[in-house]
Amino acid sequence: MLQDFQHYIKDKQLFNPKADKILLAVSGGVDSMVMLDLFMRSNYNFAIAHCNFHLRGEESIRDEYFVRKFAQDNNIEIYVQEFDTYSYMEKEKKSLEMSARDLRYDWFNKIISENNFSYLATAHHSDDSAETFIINLLRGTGIAGLHGILPKSGNIIRPLLFASRRNIKDYATKHDIAFVEDSTNKDNKFTRNKIRNELVPIFREISPNFDTIIKKNIERLRETELVFRQVVDEVKQRILKREKEYIKIGIADALTLEPLHIFMYEILSEFGFNDANINAICEALNDKTSSGKVFFSEQYRLLRDRKYLFITKRDFEENSHNYFIENYQTNIERPLKLQIETLRDLNFVRIPKEKNVAMFDFDLLKFPLQLRHWTKGDTFFPFGLHGKQKLSDFFTNQKYSLLDKEKQWLLCSGEDIIWVVGERIDDRFKITDKTKTIYRIEID
Repeated sequence: MLQDFQHYIKDKQLFNPKADKILLAVSGGVDSMVMLDLFMRSNYNFAIAHCNFHLRGEESIRDEYFVRKFAQDNNIEIYVQEFDTYSYMEKEKKSLEMSARDLRYDWFNKIISENNFSYLATAHHSDDSAETFIINLLRGTGIAGLHGILPKSGNIIRPLLFASRRNIKDYATKHDIAFVEDSTNKDNKFTRNKIRNELVPIFREISPNFDTIIKKNIERLRETELVFRQVVDEVKQRILKREKEYIKIGIADALTLEPLHIFMYEILSEFGFNDANINAICEALNDKTSSGKVFFSEQYRLLRDRKYLFITKRDFEENSHNYFIENYQTNIERPLKLQIETLRDLNFVRIPKEKNVAMFDFDLLKFPLQLRHWTKGDTFFPFGLHGKQKLSDFFTNQKYSLLDKEKQWLLCSGEDIIWVVGERIDDRFKITDKTKTIYRIEID
């Protein structure tokens, strides 16, 4: 097994044995203790990290003591951290499993960054990969969930994936490797345990070659995913247009994708949209009356406009916020960067042609001025037209999308809109030959 272990690391290019220092996640169970033994016999450069989640009373204390003593007896560098898992679980409103995962990986990453480790090694084996495949199959994940556990992802390596649970236990018996048993592994209230202890034995009974077959199928799916991912990445590059504040997808482009739902799932799941969201979005794509419809994930919002789907972060929604400008202020930082001047010597003033500069007759203004977003029914007198116009009509004439409308800031004096910021001032507040003082604003 030692040779298989070393060959697997080399074949999968998990790390450089001569240059890299590896942090081993060691619980004290048979899997992690066998991994530790193989690292020791290979003379690799490593240290141990052990987490005590205080979930199993005396057992948790026993496990910590066992790993600490093994490290001390064998002169191995060790890091140990205790966690109040239940408090974290209550605070973050997450499951026990996800809470423990967050806590341990945050801590592992901290150790790695502070102590110049190259990778974190976990003791996942081929049975774990098969169980993960079944769990993801039941949860209904996309193809990425069916490749099982990867040998290497980011800074995490899994050097035991070549071995089965039976291989590992046989090795531990042969080499008299000490380990501790986790009593919760027999508790079938946990999904993984139920699959491991009840479902997998049935599969093995039906098909004696189950382990070999599922291992080959997982590998085949992993390779299939690589081909699929290339196609998806090409589609993303073609139809995803990334702007500073949003991402847009042309609806006409999206409707050329076949099968539509598969491509939209792969594109939108990146932004946290689940299968139910994506089904509804696909329906909206084909429904021209759905313009203006909005969909939400935890962190993102998707807006269906006439020609585009717009994806923005939810913290982009500032429509409920209004900002005020007093007559003594000379610069504004939020929500826009504005430079403000009051000009009284008008002899050398140049009327700006740039849209990012606006000039008003100071004496016509009512302070504080207000920056806000548009609301239905807003009107103003666009400069040069000498008549009232609905702001919605102005937006249509300027070919605004729904997202452009939402982003647009308005500068108001009292109830009057004096500037569609960056676009057009109101004719009633322009500079005339009667103007004595000019109020000048420039978008920085």
